[in-house]
Amino acid sequence: MSIADPYRTSGRLEGACLCGAVQITVDGDYIAAVGVCHCGKCQRSNGVVWGAFQASANAVTVEGEVATYASTSFASRTFCPICGSNLWLRDNVEGADYEFMPALFPDAAGFPLISEIYTDCAPAYAPLAGDHRKATKAEYEAKTPRIAEEEA
Repeated sequence: MSIADPYRTSGRLEGACLCGAVQITVDGDYIAAVGVCHCGKCQRSNGVVWGAFQASANAVTVEGEVATYASTSFASRTFCPICGSNLWLRDNVEGADYEFMPALFPDAAGFPLISEIYTDCAPAYAPLAGDHRKATKAEYEAKTPRIAEEEA
């Protein structure tokens, strides 16, 4: 059983970037919980803590122009080219789930934090409290070798 299984749900969420030029609708399966990463790429991309929730690709509709940056050999980050809002992270394979920034979706404000990785890389000003799964850089990279190769 996955840590996310109790939070798997289906429904409709509507979100937008800061300027409203990009409108996102999730109408289908998603995980109503947030995972956080403190790796260097995520910190630089977001300016602080990076957190996301997953939505199935077939449940997502995006309206508006977006820009995408391949931040690793296996995943890309997408943002609004007008206001710069981070929108999602997604693996570079057809049909991959979206990992959305929760603050884009008002209804995601109540999603619980269920996981935190690269905990030993977190800045001192951003401690996260609560009872959720945690992993250090070494612990996470031992389970995901493709990420260890990119971070080196």
